Amino acid sequence: MWKSIRASPAKIPQPPEAGAFGLIKQPHSSLLRKAKRVVIKVGSSLVTNEGRGLDEQAIGEWCRQIAHLMQDGREVIMVSSGAIAEGMKRLGWTARPKAIQELQAAAAVGQMGLAQMYETKLRLNQLGSAQVLLTHADLADRERYLNARSTLLTLLKLGVVPVINENDTVVNDEIKFGDNDTLGALVANLVEADALIILTDQKGLYTADPRKDPAATFVHEAKAGDPQLELMAGGAGSSIGRGGMITKILAAKRAAGSGASTVIAWGREPDALIRLVAGESIGTLLVAQTQKTQARKQWIADHLQLRGSVVVDGGAVTKLRDEGKSLLPIGMVQVEGDFSRGDVIAVRDHSGNEIARGLANYSSTEARLICRKPSSQIEALLGYAAESEMLHRDNLVITR
Repeated sequence: MWKSIRASPAKIPQPPEAGAFGLIKQPHSSLLRKAKRVVIKVGSSLVTNEGRGLDEQAIGEWCRQIAHLMQDGREVIMVSSGAIAEGMKRLGWTARPKAIQELQAAAAVGQMGLAQMYETKLRLNQLGSAQVLLTHADLADRERYLNARSTLLTLLKLGVVPVINENDTVVNDEIKFGDNDTLGALVANLVEADALIILTDQKGLYTADPRKDPAATFVHEAKAGDPQLELMAGGAGSSIGRGGMITKILAAKRAAGSGASTVIAWGREPDALIRLVAGESIGTLLVAQTQKTQARKQWIADHLQLRGSVVVDGGAVTKLRDEGKSLLPIGMVQVEGDFSRGDVIAVRDHSGNEIARGLANYSSTEARLICRKPSSQIEALLGYAAESEMLHRDNLVITR
């Protein structure tokens, strides 16, 4: 069952101070040694020492290691959780609030301390820093996407470390990334990074929960996007953050879409970042199986919320997935949602599975009129014919 996954027998993890997080001596491949542009994501439980407040020592250590990576000629972007957790601590709240306005208030308070801490620690290592707050709307809009990309690439060129977080002070559930693992993957795609390093409070990925299953094995290396990985992953992690191992596996899958491999490693492992880029085996390496994707197609693939979809017949599925063709109206059997020309929509098979997504050449109202019709009838049905395809192959990404 685990042909694509290299694993070893696991020991039940003990608290970090018990020394259970030993080194794995098998070397990772040279993927990270070759990585020139790296995105590093750290979670709330690490940044805030399980909600007790910003961990100055830990943040200082990561900043010292980042300086080492940059002295070695690498470009580094930091994606850091912790604003809400730090805000909760400053406001004296012991439980994460549910009301959106309280979460936004906590983020606004915590973001001040988080940015100040990174600025201080990076400056101690002779590095400049920049705070960048993003929402999904910034990446869903093509112009804003390109502006964000241009800003980040300019900062890297200037030798400045961008410290990125979701803009929780203005975000709502409809435009949330969902967790900063996803944000880390989207940033990796945005800047075409070579690697995504997710630092967490776990040693890496196991085939099962080793606290409950003594037969669980530790996964040293696997293919990003392997469906077996998602079957293994558990639910949400701590009460402080929003993620869990499943979000990290899905983030690795998303990052792999642009050719970036992912490492999931324990954030308090001494010199973890330095040793990882030196090729040492720490944590779980999830290897990207694809080459770097064209930026336009990656932008299409990275949409988290879609305005609608079209259901297609079996012939259209074959044409799209196996032959690389465009989607013609005659292959559509149903139109779902309310979308406009230029929106990113999904293409689904008869079972409801998404097989592709792309830029719609026609609105949902128009799509319903030309559904199951040959392209030669578009002008007669609509009064004009913008394109002969519903989705052109140049604006189409196969997702399954």
